[in-house]
Amino acid sequence: MKLRFFNMWLIFFLIIFSILPIAQVQAKEHAAKNVIFMIPDGFSTSYATNYRLYKGKEAVWDSMLVGMHRTYSANSPVTDSAAAATAMATGFKTDNGMISMSPDGKKLKTILEAAKEAGKGTGLVATSTITYATPAAFAAHVPSRKQESEIAVQYMDNEVDVILGGGRKYFNSILERGKEKGYEIVTNKMELSNVQTPQKLLGLFAGEGMVPELDRHMTSEPSLDEMTKVALRILKQNKKGFFLMVEGSQIDWAGHDNDAAWAMKDIEAFEKAVATALDFAKKDKNTLVVIAGDHDNGGMSVGAYDKYDAKLDVLRNVKSSGRYMEMQLDKNRRNAKEIMKKYAGIDLTKEEINTIEQADKPVKAINRIVSERALIGWTTSQHTGVDIPVYAYGPGSQIFRGLQENTELPKLMARVMNIKFP
Repeated sequence: MKLRFFNMWLIFFLIIFSILPIAQVQAKEHAAKNVIFMIPDGFSTSYATNYRLYKGKEAVWDSMLVGMHRTYSANSPVTDSAAAATAMATGFKTDNGMISMSPDGKKLKTILEAAKEAGKGTGLVATSTITYATPAAFAAHVPSRKQESEIAVQYMDNEVDVILGGGRKYFNSILERGKEKGYEIVTNKMELSNVQTPQKLLGLFAGEGMVPELDRHMTSEPSLDEMTKVALRILKQNKKGFFLMVEGSQIDWAGHDNDAAWAMKDIEAFEKAVATALDFAKKDKNTLVVIAGDHDNGGMSVGAYDKYDAKLDVLRNVKSSGRYMEMQLDKNRRNAKEIMKKYAGIDLTKEEINTIEQADKPVKAINRIVSERALIGWTTSQHTGVDIPVYAYGPGSQIFRGLQENTELPKLMARVMNIKFP
């Protein structure tokens, strides 16, 4: 009897000690010091497919696809950016329009704030106003996304280490406060390129949102990739690691305009920033990169107008956004043919010329013509409620597999960073 009892305990200990090394390896594989969360706003599977056709080969994230996430908000099957970002930042659903507050008005701790409490560096990068809905949800708490001046104040209070984007108008009254808190302040591409390694950086490159990537060469604004590189260089100074959110904001704005060329060009700009983040992660070996859009926008299709085809090469000839082309039209729009040839590489038909001349909003007519030539369809100028792809690379990437609620994303990132999070 004693021998049998001894044998049972021996088997038990052998099992335990054989499992421990596996558990330790798995824990190591799921642990990362840094997390780079990259959000292509308004991006969905149709954008991913069209971009692959536009590029002519796989995107850098295609091999990183691990799952999908559901986007509905607390009060609607179709989310806005504020509720979507709140879910992705706090792990809780809220009503459309609210920033990191519950529907009943309680503040919700964000993954960025949890990282800050753990002693990690923190950063926000976007091509919208940096106080816009998506970045705001990671470091502010307001009942309405429209309160951008208050959001700017809360950024200062939370002392986010790196803040880069548009929206200078919302910071004008608190710039001195920023300097007192130790922020180096830059306002254009040249100043950003000259930044060394300050502990805190505030870059405000436009009064409101930055320009579309198609039009950026006409400004002194840096690209999303350039902002990401500087953010990483500063944040990696923190020995405890960092949390950085990078948003390709204007993919969403292009979707609202049904501007297919703008969308593809801003996805291209976002991809360059992703490549920079992946290069950092591969060298660092202690960084998780997660890519997930917050919702779909525009209901874009691959192929349209009763044709089994798609001609995304048309968009590679477009040199300016529809908004910019609209601005170049003369008072009677009689130069529409010349403008579309110069900036879109399109020879308009008489019917198309008349459409632009008669349109209430010429930009809509311009964008529709470009989309028709590329055989891209749109169902709306607003968001839709479809599920969104999730991509991940680095330690812990596999735990994002499957169909997740968007509220799971920050919880999983906190788990990988081993930080306290509700």
